[in-house]
Amino acid sequence: MKNAVFGILSVILLTACDEAPETSQPTVSAPITEKQGVKTFSAEEFFATTTVFGSSINHDGTAVLVSSDATGVFNAYRYPVDGSKPEQLTTSVKDTIYGVSWFPNDNRFIYTADQGGNELNHLYVQELDGSVKDLTPGESLKAGFLGWSDNGDFFAISNERDPKAFDVYRYSSKDYQRELVFENEEMLSIGDVSRDGRWLSLTKAVSGADSDLYLIDLNASAKDPIHITPHEGNIEYFSYGFTPDSGKLIFATNEHSEFNQAWAYDLESGESELFYETNWDVGFVYFSKDGKYTVVGINEDAQNNIKILNSETKESVELPTLPAGDLRGINFSDDSNKMVFYINADNSPSNLYVYTFTDDKVVKLTETLNPAMTPEDLVSSTVVRFKSFDGLEIPGLLYKPLQASAQNKVPALVWVHGGPGGQSRKGYSAAIQHLVNHGYAIFAVNNRGSSGYGKTFYHLDDKNHGEGDLQDIVYGKKHLQTLDWVDGTRIGIIGGSYGGYMTMAGMAFTDEFEVGINIFGVTNWVRTLTSIPPWWEAFKQALYDEMGDPATDAERHRRISPLFHAKNIKKPVLVVQGANDPRVLQVESDEMVAAIEANNVPVEYVLFEDEGHGFRKKANRITASNAYVRFLDRHLKNSANQL
Repeated sequence: MKNAVFGILSVILLTACDEAPETSQPTVSAPITEKQGVKTFSAEEFFATTTVFGSSINHDGTAVLVSSDATGVFNAYRYPVDGSKPEQLTTSVKDTIYGVSWFPNDNRFIYTADQGGNELNHLYVQELDGSVKDLTPGESLKAGFLGWSDNGDFFAISNERDPKAFDVYRYSSKDYQRELVFENEEMLSIGDVSRDGRWLSLTKAVSGADSDLYLIDLNASAKDPIHITPHEGNIEYFSYGFTPDSGKLIFATNEHSEFNQAWAYDLESGESELFYETNWDVGFVYFSKDGKYTVVGINEDAQNNIKILNSETKESVELPTLPAGDLRGINFSDDSNKMVFYINADNSPSNLYVYTFTDDKVVKLTETLNPAMTPEDLVSSTVVRFKSFDGLEIPGLLYKPLQASAQNKVPALVWVHGGPGGQSRKGYSAAIQHLVNHGYAIFAVNNRGSSGYGKTFYHLDDKNHGEGDLQDIVYGKKHLQTLDWVDGTRIGIIGGSYGGYMTMAGMAFTDEFEVGINIFGVTNWVRTLTSIPPWWEAFKQALYDEMGDPATDAERHRRISPLFHAKNIKKPVLVVQGANDPRVLQVESDEMVAAIEANNVPVEYVLFEDEGHGFRKKANRITASNAYVRFLDRHLKNSANQL
């Protein structure tokens, strides 16, 4: 359950939002230089491309709804599947807009946006004439989309009645009239709605390692939750979604394995059977609209492995030879004749493609990489494992700069992901590539408590934060010191959100790291755990089960909070923060910076007034990335740490 707490948006800057797909912008004119025979590029050049994602195909199969930051701010775009020029559909210059879905029978579409990163998302409809209607108006509510039913109505969730509880509404796609179909009095986590509009799945977090699945019959007069996963002990369950015929719920469970398997619950018989298993976590299962194809996503050693199956035969569908990289964002036209998808790799940002099954034709819809650089100018990571302090094997992704050698040792950074319970995964990151291109090795360590390596590994950090997991990071640094191309005297630490906490813990509780870069990191657990957003209520108990209840664990929270031990910080720190962050409040970073300044230690502070938990605007991501390199060049590469 801890992934739900910080995971999805905790490292936007460090993952999804610094991909750089298709753009119509010209290459920036910043000069390209060479160091040790390696071309080096500015942050402006790494972010000169445009991040794109989203794969909703419209009703007639002619276009894809894509979110793009080509203007510097995310907006919705229409990408024709024939490869012709995309059309910008929204024109926000301030708030991030993410396209959600086309309407089932015309070219209206739904998008979502918050206000300056405050995470209070609304749902909007853009009409055929370009006018916009807010479906979920209100100053303090948060809303989301649950998918289309077969008859074209759709479902939305909103916490307008109670900031802590999400209720379910059924909207008419004709006039947007709505009705409340489920009042979530027990504050369960909303899952999925079946396509016939009858069934709703919900999850109850019992603890950080234990959860239950429930079903609601939305057609019944009494909407009492039906418990479908009675069990004993710590077992986790969550919904992947319903089959297209609304006959089964496909759900995840780790009851029978270290890893999440996919199981199918028959809504008529109440019986469950194994649907799909492998030796890694099954991350998602979904279907084409007509049910012809099944898509299974597997988290295989920090890399996406997607299986496209014939739903009837369960055999893998053969695709033509595609460029190297991970498949992402697969979606199908209504008749399953077209499939759109992205391909992403460490050294290549996501590109959008369309494949037509009948003529075996693939069309590339985007050209993503800045034409001033090639994949050969960038670096692919290698999966590396090392032994930690207690002999536990810890995995990580190692990026070796092209200029690094035994004769040209380079400084390095241990990169810590968000969470708790996140995972560093393979895929393009402009921020990482910018650092590596400028001669900094990156070791993205997946410390104990990271997802993707089994439930035992996942829970090893429970109520042990800043201790066992921090030692894994320290031993990641020690592993770097064994490499003959790393300068073992110049190693720093960097991370965002929970990774920002680990950065400050590394600086306050150890003397291992020469510098630290804290990106919107928790520094005071006493405050953070008593000021969580109200919409986290459904999994607050799971968070407390893992991190500790502030009512009973305040002493431990104080002990592991870097703010209260700031006097120990003796080496330079860079802090980066969004002013509108509802998860890690600005005051956390303000106080941390002031405390380091009181030590007479170099500290730099970058504050974005128009960002929240993660930096979505391209200009801000460029500013942050430049700040990282300047700070490191000053305090790590040049060894200017004498105070």
